[in-house]
Amino acid sequence: MATRGPLGRGKRERERARAEKQKAKAVRREETKQRRSDTSPRDPSVDPDIAGIVPGPQPNPWLDDLEDEPSDETDEEDK
Repeated sequence: MATRGPLGRGKRERERARAEKQKAKAVRREETKQRRSDTSPRDPSVDPDIAGIVPGPQPNPWLDDLEDEPSDETDEEDK
């Protein structure tokens, strides 16, 4: 049988690096969890997709369209 050389050092370094990455990820996940819980207190009775929508006519987002349309009142007075 052939004998292998000392591979333990590289394996230990890889395992140590992997463990450090896992610790860093765990810390990052906890920070994210804390930030999310602190910044967004949600009311379960409100749907976040429609929160803040006001019923009724909405303001025209294209204000230039209002200037181009002739009014019907001036046409009737001219006739």
